Amino acid sequence: MTNGFTDRQDLDELFAATYEELRRLAALVKRRHQSATLSPTALVHEAWLKLSGSHGMSAASELHFKRIAARAMRQVLIDYARRRKTSKRGGPNGVLVTMSLSPEPMMVAEDELIALDSTLDKLASMNPRQAAMVESRFFGGLEMGEIAELLGISEATVLRDWRAAKAWLAQEVRRS
Repeated sequence: MTNGFTDRQDLDELFAATYEELRRLAALVKRRHQSATLSPTALVHEAWLKLSGSHGMSAASELHFKRIAARAMRQVLIDYARRRKTSKRGGPNGVLVTMSLSPEPMMVAEDELIALDSTLDKLASMNPRQAAMVESRFFGGLEMGEIAELLGISEATVLRDWRAAKAWLAQEVRRS
């Protein structure tokens, strides 16, 4: 699939082939926060709706598709956090995501998630590769080796950039 999607059927076939993996990645949302109302299935389906509505979308590989899906999941999570914040419903206001090298997720409050989104946009204007790496890891759950392959860099560079981006993002989020 190196030529990108030629039609809707190609996109549907790739989604079917990667659905279980995307659902596994989206399960990070639910792993420790059983009362979260956005289930992994709902996250994957909402991300799919975003993807299927995109005109002219193409992906060079399944890994590239995961990267595109991570962007869609980021948008869904941010939209969800903004809706929850504006509705001012009671209860825990957290969305489960992971920012560590371990597979263990952590809770991030909706305010922090929204702040992270705008800070990640700022990072993208300064260092697009680091922003793509953080988005792929944080919102898509890609492993460091997958990110290295996707970005065409060594895993050591990914780890070094990960530490730098994580420190910069933490500092910027604290400022906001």
